[in-house]
Amino acid sequence: MDQSILIDIVRKEMPYGKYKGVPLYRLPEPYLSWYKGKGFPQGRLGMLLETLYEIKLNGLEYLLTPLINGK
Repeated sequence: MDQSILIDIVRKEMPYGKYKGVPLYRLPEPYLSWYKGKGFPQGRLGMLLETLYEIKLNGLEYLLTPLINGK
């Protein structure tokens, strides 16, 4: 996996909607599940949200911990 994807998940904020301004990694799993059913947005944001969904779904949040602590 490209580490820049994980770095972006930790550093970028949701640009719109209910969770505008919230770091992507802090988005709740039900919100990501909603996007899974609705369809992720196009482009990099959609790819980041889909990757985060898979991380949370599979209990892999520990992959983000070193990046969160090292912000």
